[in-house]
Amino acid sequence: MPAAERAYIGLGANLGVDLIGTLERALAALAALPQTRLVAVSPAYRTTPVDAGGPDYLNAVAALDTALAPLDLLDALQAIEQAHGRERPYRNAPRTLDLDLLLQGECSLQTPRLSLPHPRLHERAFVLRPLLDLAPALQVPGLGALRERLPAVAGQRLQRLDQALKAPIAC
Repeated sequence: MPAAERAYIGLGANLGVDLIGTLERALAALAALPQTRLVAVSPAYRTTPVDAGGPDYLNAVAALDTALAPLDLLDALQAIEQAHGRERPYRNAPRTLDLDLLLQGECSLQTPRLSLPHPRLHERAFVLRPLLDLAPALQVPGLGALRERLPAVAGQRLQRLDQALKAPIAC
């Protein structure tokens, strides 16, 4: 594999009868991406939708080492969402699967399709807490130490699940 960089992917789902299964199948699809290795998965969290309605979400974050360019990785993530029946009827609509590219190496990018780092990652407990589970000392360009952002999201309901997600982590 060419030189890889660490990418963090936010996973979420709130439509369907087996949310854990949906996230596990999404992790398997991430692990199968070319030039990519799934290296870690956070615990899963049940969360209340933020700026949206609908049932509670199940959220987690995955760490990947990938040689894919950011827009190529985004295309792959959206293809996985489509394979899981993702529809986009309106902004923040409930979803069968949501995969967000949160960070990729030190990349800072602003395009009509993708902004890196993700512009709201520090405003969402459902992203921040599982991301910090994987990388407690993570520093993000323009944001600094993410652990310092936790107090600002303390009012957002977040319940860590006892059941771990099964993921095909590479050795």
